Amino acid sequence: MIEPLPAPVRRPRSGRFLVLAVVFICAACGLVYELELVALASYLIGDSVTQASVVLSVMVFAMGVGSLLAKRLRCRAAVGFGLIEAALALVGGCSAMALYATFAWFGGSRYALVAFSLAIGMLIGAEIPLLMTLIQRVSRRAEGDASGTVADLFAADYVGALVGGLAFPFLLLPQLGQLTSALLTGAVNAVAGGSLVLLLFGRDLSPRARWVLLGANAVVLAVLALTTAMVGDFEQAARRAVYGGQVRVAVQTRVQEIVLTGRRGAPLDLFLDGRLRINGRDESRYHAALVGPALDGGPHGRVLILGGGDGLAAREVLHRPGVRSVTLVELDPGLVQLAREDPELAALNAHAYQDPRLRPVIADPFRWLRGDGYGSGTYDVIVSDLPDPGITASTKLYSQEFYGLASRVLAPGGRLVVHAGPVKGRPRTFWTVASTVRAAGLSTFAYRATGRSAGFTAGPDRALDSAKSPHDWGFVLAARPAPHPFSAGGAPSGVRLPAGTESLTPPSGAAGFPPSTLVHPRYAD
Repeated sequence: MIEPLPAPVRRPRSGRFLVLAVVFICAACGLVYELELVALASYLIGDSVTQASVVLSVMVFAMGVGSLLAKRLRCRAAVGFGLIEAALALVGGCSAMALYATFAWFGGSRYALVAFSLAIGMLIGAEIPLLMTLIQRVSRRAEGDASGTVADLFAADYVGALVGGLAFPFLLLPQLGQLTSALLTGAVNAVAGGSLVLLLFGRDLSPRARWVLLGANAVVLAVLALTTAMVGDFEQAARRAVYGGQVRVAVQTRVQEIVLTGRRGAPLDLFLDGRLRINGRDESRYHAALVGPALDGGPHGRVLILGGGDGLAAREVLHRPGVRSVTLVELDPGLVQLAREDPELAALNAHAYQDPRLRPVIADPFRWLRGDGYGSGTYDVIVSDLPDPGITASTKLYSQEFYGLASRVLAPGGRLVVHAGPVKGRPRTFWTVASTVRAAGLSTFAYRATGRSAGFTAGPDRALDSAKSPHDWGFVLAARPAPHPFSAGGAPSGVRLPAGTESLTPPSGAAGFPPSTLVHPRYAD
């Protein structure tokens, strides 16, 4: 037998509006917690598709478990909802900082990611049954009109999720950063849940229940406020744990986190979103191998660099005689500004941005090639100095569609060179890139540079030991029309491979790797 609901509250219309408003707020906060976990996991662990799948699937499962467990609290729905919101505010608000801490001091965040996804999912799942009980009490709805209550509740929930989903990438993340935005969301969550219970249902609570609820929310808000005040010191300590004590610059742009290390004469290292992009001990070998063979193969008056906002590829290009103009297309204006203004990075790129022949363009390379780049004429050489093809967010820049766009602006007899990742560590990724370039109608020649420094272990790769870290760079040189076949018959005519660089013979079956497209990326070993 179902127990009758408690007497409805006074002013049911305003009470119903307040319940729906709190549903809206809680739904927005819940989605922010989910997106925070996905974003931070992608940054710390890599492979955003996998991390999003793990977080969302675990959370949906946990929401079902939470809904079942919440049935036991329906007889005490008001105080149960208030305590659940306080717990959700604390766990969700501190989740981003806890994940970053486990990564910085313990070298991994996978187990913490699953644990927080479970905890947050269970608490979110427990909200709906309790809110259903509360809104029925407020609205004086009969059992036969339950469908109307459900419609109102889920409408507010879905609209709140929409607002939270839009607020995270466009407001919270760029303005506050990941850690502070999570903590602020937790504070809003706690205030909303506690206010609803105390304002509408406080007279139904025992004095002890009221004090427990007030004390729990006060403790949660105090913890969140104290943690927010410590965010700056925590980030500095975590960066020192991840990058060592040599951090000089750490900035969060609208695109990525940029960290420069190297003090007191130590080699400069550049990390983008935790991944080592420039190693000051061996970057000259990488950039010489990237740029030299492409420019040696023929005319190179007009050069296009895709990526390379650090200016180091531009440095190599501008040092070559015969270069008349260089167009550099970089997505992140913050990286370009740092390469211009940071004394050590500017010195490393030989102040390339002060050369009048260099024209930087702030744009996504894919969109630029499809739009403005198509009308800018043709280029003798295109240098693709982009993030590693193994990073999920970069797959479109290693797709057949991307190379097809690049070939449209390549002059007859021009050359395209692509950094395709390590050959020894990820052979399938490398040869898939070669197959993809060839599928775009270009003839390809594969080579690699050896002598890469060991210890590529910062950021998401810091758990790797030196034996597992990449020890080479792989490149694909392409031409249009095809002046040379894809073979191991040495470098094409006119191309001089730098010292420590060798041509590659595709392994058996490599030429048959299917090319990668935007519809079905295949960059995985």
